[in-house]
Amino acid sequence: MSDHQQSMSDKTVIGWREWVSLPDLGIDAIKAKIDTGARTSALHTFSLDTGHERGERIARFGVHPYQGDTDRVVWCQAPIVDERNVRDSGGHREWRYVIATDLAMGARRWTVEITLTARDTMLFRMLVGRTAMAAVRVDPTASFLTGQP
Repeated sequence: MSDHQQSMSDKTVIGWREWVSLPDLGIDAIKAKIDTGARTSALHTFSLDTGHERGERIARFGVHPYQGDTDRVVWCQAPIVDERNVRDSGGHREWRYVIATDLAMGARRWTVEITLTARDTMLFRMLVGRTAMAAVRVDPTASFLTGQP
């Protein structure tokens, strides 16, 4: 077996949609679309505001973690690690703030970069892009293989 085949077999298999958590942001569970067509992960946010804290640039924002439920709100704060011009699935360009935070899926937890954007019209509150997929393999025929956090 080649090194590539061996490393692929060590990876967690996930479906095209999974429950994930963002523990550092206080988000215990959010349904995410696993999107190999997207380079960077994205999180639906609202009331996005930026500021400085202890010399660090900070993003403060709200998240509705559950589809169709605007009553449940998680207020988050994270350091801004970058700003990027991102093209969405409709081909539109948008300037977005980027944060780095831990993502947990099943028994695995790793740090990922996430862009912050309004996804009101999107079915999923989060997209997991391919730069966040180093620890997983995607089975496009399956869903929710890692269970709900």
